Amino acid sequence: MSDDTPPSTNAQKKGWLDIVSQLFQGEPQNREELVEVIQDAEQRDLITEDTSEMIKGVLEVSDLRVRDIMIPRSQIVAIQYTDGVEEVLNTVITSAHSRFPVVNEDKDHIEGILLAKDLIPYGFNNNDEPFSLEQIIRPAVVVPESKRVDVLLKEFRSQRYHMAIVVDEYGGVSGLVTIEDILEEIVGEIEDEFDHDSENEADIRKVGGRVFMVKALTPIDDFNDHFGCNFSDEEFDTVGGLVSHAFGRLPERNEKITIGGYEFKVINADTRRLIQLRVKLPDQDEPESSNE
Repeated sequence: MSDDTPPSTNAQKKGWLDIVSQLFQGEPQNREELVEVIQDAEQRDLITEDTSEMIKGVLEVSDLRVRDIMIPRSQIVAIQYTDGVEEVLNTVITSAHSRFPVVNEDKDHIEGILLAKDLIPYGFNNNDEPFSLEQIIRPAVVVPESKRVDVLLKEFRSQRYHMAIVVDEYGGVSGLVTIEDILEEIVGEIEDEFDHDSENEADIRKVGGRVFMVKALTPIDDFNDHFGCNFSDEEFDTVGGLVSHAFGRLPERNEKITIGGYEFKVINADTRRLIQLRVKLPDQDEPESSNE
């Protein structure tokens, strides 16, 4: 590279980690000063907004414990140790997960972890061996709720596993955690092929005579105005909050519930929030959609 290469070109060729390392030469004395350095670098276009958020995510992860990010026990999709191949395949297809705890009787008795890919030979009926979960499950990794998340991420990477069972101080299963849960704390939500790209879609969209697609983050006031109903927004602000409250838990994909005559079906959700709902109107109401 010649000496007369523009400085801006040199900067572009540096990785963002190199740039960040230069930012810290001022030796910030505490976390607050470090965050200020990162924000200043973003404002001066030395790093992008995405890079800034990622660095902050790394800093925040160092303060988290597994209990802060785990999927709670009540939301674990598990497979019974005694299930046959058809029951197991049905659970895999319905949930669309790739890894499952295998339990014996209840969730406090974990026999191992099943990888969905290990079921492929049985799904095509070309395996002469009788189906046995015992033969294909992997050992379960168990971690305490108090384990630091950054330490667990290092173990995930070095030991090449992707899921761990979380136990409380008494040894009972309190949840599970995956490497994706940790990465999402750093880089934000990771969408998969089942997540709909609805960023540019209207919050409320008519898809049939009496059927609408509604984003879960739609404010209840907007929902009421659109459909001429009067759901209360005193306890929650969004339609997703209304539905979760009615279930008494975070529902999963394809679960339905009727509230005030309106049928809500979960179309898209992850382990922490509802994303998209299908709403079927009561028989007596059929408002005109302002989005048509």
